[in-house]
Amino acid sequence: MATTHVFVVDTRTFKIHLEYLFAGTGSRNDVIDFNNFMRTSLPYQKENNLLGMIADSQRIRKGDYVIFYLQQNKSQRVYEGKFFGIFMASDNFSFLDNNNYEQYLRAELDKSLTFRIKIKPFEVYAKGVTEWEALDEISRINSPYQMLWSLIYRKLKGNRGNTMITIYESDRLFKLLRDKNEKNIVEGTGFSFDFNKQEIIKSFPVFYSGRREVINIFPRLENKYLLNQAFETHLQAYIIQHLGIGQNMSLDECVLGGLELEWLGNEVSCGVGMQRIDILTSLRKSNSRIIQAIELKATTANCSIVHQLQRYIDWLEQYYIPNRISDIQPLIIAKKAVDKTQKEFQDLIQYFLMFNTRNNTCYPIKYIEYSIIDHQLVFEIFNYT
Repeated sequence: MATTHVFVVDTRTFKIHLEYLFAGTGSRNDVIDFNNFMRTSLPYQKENNLLGMIADSQRIRKGDYVIFYLQQNKSQRVYEGKFFGIFMASDNFSFLDNNNYEQYLRAELDKSLTFRIKIKPFEVYAKGVTEWEALDEISRINSPYQMLWSLIYRKLKGNRGNTMITIYESDRLFKLLRDKNEKNIVEGTGFSFDFNKQEIIKSFPVFYSGRREVINIFPRLENKYLLNQAFETHLQAYIIQHLGIGQNMSLDECVLGGLELEWLGNEVSCGVGMQRIDILTSLRKSNSRIIQAIELKATTANCSIVHQLQRYIDWLEQYYIPNRISDIQPLIIAKKAVDKTQKEFQDLIQYFLMFNTRNNTCYPIKYIEYSIIDHQLVFEIFNYT
């Protein structure tokens, strides 16, 4: 299995994405000055916004699927938004092509796409599926939980340039594309877009020759950790980038426990409000699956975190589990508490135990603590029972 990532494009950028076979997101005005560095000149909010984009880009693994969502543009005869695909990521993670005069294809795109991933054809279909067909047509849907909520939430909550969708949502979107095109794919290794036909067409492949800088936010994370500053977005980006690739064994052992990571999501919307699960994973366990709702803390955990987990579990039970039967594992990753005899920590443990009793149909809360030792993030499970 693999994660599917939906990239939002416009009529100018889509043709270039197809011809050069890459997908990307970015910020129009900001230059990343903290990659491989401890400090930044960017304001706090801008840095955090960019870290969110980095986390989105680093969730991509080689073999993941890529779908393009072409935005409406009536002057180019795109009268409603459409989904096009199916492509596949050629590498692990997006690379960095910073926002300066050297950025590849900057003039042609007329925007900065800072975080990029090379793609290749998987099943490329000429015709796109309209937003109405994908999100609003419910004639074949028996229950609200079967709707493509990941994309509906993206539409409701604002402009996220790269959104992951669940495995069962991918299955439905892929079927819509196959049916729309009567299962006929566009053969070849090069593609473009015909705005008269509103279709992907076969073309000559174009070699991509832009910069490919590896993204490394750990020096910045470590500096904020040592200064006791907020770094939750950095922690999320680090975990998303490193989970399951064998570079941080303590992270893999604590979170995956030897199981196969089959799907990975970050900032997963779980309601029409602002609730978002920091990290959501699906793991394979012989003939069953585990869905993990992970809450992150840049500080030591407190009792309010349990209330957040309860919201996540309730949403998963109502919207996720009916589509893809899985066991639920609530999980907390927080900064290591040095003194576990303090009342605040003992109260937290009691909240864990009450949560576990109340939610006896899912696994007990797994509590993971982290610290930095010898310039490495080290994770360990704390057994509170």
